[in-house]
Amino acid sequence: MFSHVFVGADDVPASKKFYDAVLGAIGVPEGKTDPRGRVFYRTQSGLFGLTKPIDGKAATHANGGTIGFACDSADKVKAFHDAGVANGGTSIEDPPGWREGPAGKLYLAYLRDPCGNKICGLFRG
Repeated sequence: MFSHVFVGADDVPASKKFYDAVLGAIGVPEGKTDPRGRVFYRTQSGLFGLTKPIDGKAATHANGGTIGFACDSADKVKAFHDAGVANGGTSIEDPPGWREGPAGKLYLAYLRDPCGNKICGLFRG
C-alpha cells in the first residue's frame, strides 16, 4: 500500500545512528545519505527515510501516529527494541511482549526515536 515513509529529524546523524541500529537488528541494510543530507533505507517492500524538514522549521512527531516495522520473529522485535534503547531511543508503553486482541496474537515493542517519533517492531505470531 505504501511506497515510502519519511520522518523529520533535526539531528539527522543522531537519527541515522538510531535507525541503523534498530533497522539493522531486523535485517535492513544501513541507511545511505544522499547529497542533500537525507537518509534512505531501501527494501523490496518500500523505503523509509530521514530528512530535515523542508520548510526549515523544527521537526515534530505525529501525535497519535505510529510507524510499524515488520519483523519475522519475536527475537528480532526484542533486538529492534534493545538496539533502539541503546542508541538514543526511549522504550514506551508496555515492555516488549505478546499481546492478544482483535488483530490476533502479536509480539510488539514500542519506542520513541531521538526526535520523538513513535515506532513499533511487530511480529504476527
